Amino acid sequence: MTQPAVTMPPIAVIAGGLATRMHPLTLTVAKSMLPVVGEPFIAHQLRLFRREGISRVVLCLSHLGETVEAFIGAGTFDLEVLYAYDGDRQMGTGGALAKALPLLGPEFLVTYGDSYLDINFAPVVAAFRRAGAPALMTVFKNDDRLDRSNVEFVNGRIANYSKTHDSRMAHIDFGLQALRADCIADAAARDQPFDLASIYTDLAQQGRLAGFEVGKRFYEIGSKEGLAETDAYLLSKQEVTS
Repeated sequence: MTQPAVTMPPIAVIAGGLATRMHPLTLTVAKSMLPVVGEPFIAHQLRLFRREGISRVVLCLSHLGETVEAFIGAGTFDLEVLYAYDGDRQMGTGGALAKALPLLGPEFLVTYGDSYLDINFAPVVAAFRRAGAPALMTVFKNDDRLDRSNVEFVNGRIANYSKTHDSRMAHIDFGLQALRADCIADAAARDQPFDLASIYTDLAQQGRLAGFEVGKRFYEIGSKEGLAETDAYLLSKQEVTS
């Protein structure tokens, strides 16, 4: 029997940081605009979202965000792309997402402006809705290979999420989350900078952060090594399809 298609929620892309690890490149170029296979990285992200059936994308911008908006406005991506700006101060990952809440609705996906996550999104959304939890975090069995593992994943739940590693943490945050808007409503109402990591840590401690394990690694452009790896990966995908 054919399963019904999953209705995809909007996705928020947190892309307003100063990208200090990528200086001097990002002193004058927004990280999302760094060239990957000959075009700004954001173009690859938007095509990935469209492939996965997402129709609304909300970009959370700050540093050089107007250049990202100008590039997307001049292109044809067959998506509804909306913009939320931090304002006159950096709001952190949580504060940036809070600014975007009016554009997102009651549930949404969240990712980052430097991540390329080449997986199927629909099973993640379906798992989130089945779990009935306020949030779901995708995780990858990492064993400290790509970066320091930061997640203890047990029986479909995030038992512990922390930037402080311990020996029980074999997984890493993959970079795609699903959230209900009400799980950050209290923090958002304060209109102060905050980090989404604090929300995930609290939910994990309360046993209310669902998890979804993926089998493929993530790619990122938040470091020079990551930028080179991502460029090589996306180039190889283009060569296969050409």
